[in-house]
Amino acid sequence: MSHRLSVTLAIAGSLAALSCTPSAPPPRQPSTPGAPFLAPCPVSPNCVSSQAADAEHHVEPLRIAGDPSQAMDELRRIIESLPRTRIVAASDSALHAEFTSFVFRFIDDVDLQLDAGSHVVQIRSASRTGYSDLGANRRRVETIREAFERRHS
Repeated sequence: MSHRLSVTLAIAGSLAALSCTPSAPPPRQPSTPGAPFLAPCPVSPNCVSSQAADAEHHVEPLRIAGDPSQAMDELRRIIESLPRTRIVAASDSALHAEFTSFVFRFIDDVDLQLDAGSHVVQIRSASRTGYSDLGANRRRVETIREAFERRHS
């Protein structure tokens, strides 16, 4: 193999490895019931959170019109109905789910945390790998929001 080909292959391999480097480690466990905050988003654009302060990462929390426990049950049913989804952990006040992408099988984490006093559910959706998600996490949150508002209003 020529030196030029070896260098080209080494550079290509390095770039491929960098593009799959996790931007944030996967959560070890879902949000703890009663905990006041979801994990913060990394600086990469592949995460959205209702608790993010910056516009790039911020989404609105899910508003609750009625009984908070019924809202969490409804959100669980909505999330379970979405394709390639697995509920990892759930309680009366928190939920952690994994979404697997169709083609490359990337895993995104979604966390919900009930804030009954404020009548909202805080939500976070983040990719485990890569840098950009091309808006997938934001679209997922808005899909959940639209389904919740249709069923819960």
